[in-house]
Amino acid sequence: MHVSVESIGSLGRKLSVSVPAERLESAVGNRLRELSRTVRMNGFRPGKVPAKVIEQRFGSQVRSEAYSDVVRDTFGEALRQQNLQPVGQPEINAEGGVAEEIRYTATFEVAPDFGDIDITKLAIQRATASVEDADIDNMIETLRQQRRSWNVVERAAQAGDLVNVENFAIVDGKRLPEEGVERGVTVVGSNMLFPAIEQALVGLSAGEEKTVDVTFPADWRVAELAGKTAQVNVKAAKVSEQNLPAIDDAFIKSFGVKSGKLEKFRDEVRSNLQRELKGALSARLRSEVAQKLVAAYAHIELPPRLIEAEARSMAAQAAENARRQGQNVGQVDHAPFMDAARNRVSAGLIVGEVAKRNNLRLDPKRVNEAINLIASTYEDPQQVVDLYRNDPNLMQGLQARVMEEQVIDWIAERAQATDVAMSFTDALRPNA
Repeated sequence: MHVSVESIGSLGRKLSVSVPAERLESAVGNRLRELSRTVRMNGFRPGKVPAKVIEQRFGSQVRSEAYSDVVRDTFGEALRQQNLQPVGQPEINAEGGVAEEIRYTATFEVAPDFGDIDITKLAIQRATASVEDADIDNMIETLRQQRRSWNVVERAAQAGDLVNVENFAIVDGKRLPEEGVERGVTVVGSNMLFPAIEQALVGLSAGEEKTVDVTFPADWRVAELAGKTAQVNVKAAKVSEQNLPAIDDAFIKSFGVKSGKLEKFRDEVRSNLQRELKGALSARLRSEVAQKLVAAYAHIELPPRLIEAEARSMAAQAAENARRQGQNVGQVDHAPFMDAARNRVSAGLIVGEVAKRNNLRLDPKRVNEAINLIASTYEDPQQVVDLYRNDPNLMQGLQARVMEEQVIDWIAERAQATDVAMSFTDALRPNA
């Protein structure tokens, strides 16, 4: 096997490989012989199908698979020979060869040289928080809100009421919609509707209406209203007040607390909140470490193709999330994601370099904990566990994430950390 390397810019590499044709023919022969022992064909006893028949039937498929195997194996050998470690997916192209050999090129990028990485000089802020009695009270109130019912009332609507709304708008002398009304439901004060419209509902009883001037933002989802002031007719079709369940035995038992005792219920809530807080604080710390690493090595040139690939992946994920929410979106432009992609790539490469230099290895215990945590949120946890165990791609993705978290935690333990106290509520908010 002959290998040559060409540099394309500072981080691009083009690997040219030529492999003796005998290696491919040997791989093809091995596959055909294995098939002859296992394949079943009408008119032949098992294991007795002539080699020529096997080749006529499966030769093209076998040759294609064997070629892929040879390229994969020799590419790995070539990388080790040249001491190269690609980042991202290589682009492999077959080239015209001669009868005695096969040729292909592989174009890829390599990681930059980060130079000295002294984790002990990294200054980070470590958020701290605790679960207080008031946090438990708030969570219990939230659980009551989730179990609330609604009773129709004859009085005027006020904050906290559920109102069935009918409305239409007049803008530039045009009625929207042209016929009928827009119908919706909102809890007054929740801002489920445009705030000015929602506020107009206060004081209206069922069947009453009023017209208010509303100025819509330039990026409003309805193009005809975007950036314009409209006269909006708002009608309260029905007004209902909330009926919150009492915190009694039945309510407490509905959450799996068999005793129905308030003290036990509060202990369970505290335990759940503490678990949630632990995860949030860990996520905050990892985000802080990643941001500080990116800032510390902002001067390092990064692989441009890898950044673009990450941006395209982020755009595709954003489009998929939008579709899951019922939005009709086409292909999402990756350009707005380039800065975020650059940060992701930078953090990932630095974390990988730290792991390599310090000989850090994936902890199987952490992988199992991650799987069990994911599974615990599903109705059939064992089914989820089995899914991860039996899907190599799914498991590989999880292992990569766990390894990254493991390395970042290792960095955080050795960095210069300053504790910053936060409330439980603030700690659970996404990082700015």
